[in-house]
Amino acid sequence: MTVTRRTDRQARAIRLGPRSWLALALVSAVGVAGFGWPFLAPPASALNAHAQDAPWLFAGLLVLLVAVVAATISESGLGPKAVAMLGVLAATGAALRPIGAGTAGLEPMFFLMVLSGRVLGPGFGFVLGSVTMFASALLTGGVGPWLPFQMLAMGWFTMGAGFLPGPDRLRGRAEAWMLAVYGFLAAFAYGTVMNMAGWPFMSALASNISFSPDASLPTNLARFLAYCLATSLGWDLGRALVTVALTLTVGTPLLKALRRATRRAAFETPVTFGDAPR
Repeated sequence: MTVTRRTDRQARAIRLGPRSWLALALVSAVGVAGFGWPFLAPPASALNAHAQDAPWLFAGLLVLLVAVVAATISESGLGPKAVAMLGVLAATGAALRPIGAGTAGLEPMFFLMVLSGRVLGPGFGFVLGSVTMFASALLTGGVGPWLPFQMLAMGWFTMGAGFLPGPDRLRGRAEAWMLAVYGFLAAFAYGTVMNMAGWPFMSALASNISFSPDASLPTNLARFLAYCLATSLGWDLGRALVTVALTLTVGTPLLKALRRATRRAAFETPVTFGDAPR
């Protein structure tokens, strides 16, 4: 007698290969440099002499690198079923963003990104986060030098949910609480890295919270912390609380719906074309 063991291994819309991981690591490394160069460059560095130009340079570079990563990931397994799922979720996320319009950080899009990254994996999550932010910027008129940084930060945010433990076994309230905690922390992390992208532009304002190219690392860290507390703490807290509330209230049924759609899509089953019946 043959016993068939049922497996609950969660299907992934995209299975990343070595080349995709390498491209993702490259764009992440450049992104870290683009966000954190005020802390990485020593006070005597020539880069500090172009403090106003550096964010523009990194923004242009990030556009190219994000495009390369998306193309590489697509080549490694973004099939027609995954493209359809990507389009639906990106459109939904882009439509959710204007609901709060950034008012006090009320951005319901973030909770959808957390759940999607959890179900569909880190590779799909990175592409989804970047595409959703790009689409929402077109919808809300938010295109500017900050957009590449938003795309990369949202890609990281969504990808991180795909790395959380227990994707094949953790279910119910335990999973919802884990995602809520991640969403809370990641919402603050997103706000912090986006502050790092815009903070150098404040150097023209001679204030105690602006970036100073000639200041030491501890001094600039203290200035940056004061900048975050003064400008974005309320927005980050609102974003985090909304993400937690939505994850705990509607997260579990939405996770079930996403997993059901993933099973029906059968991402890991190759699409074949045969001769038409005669």
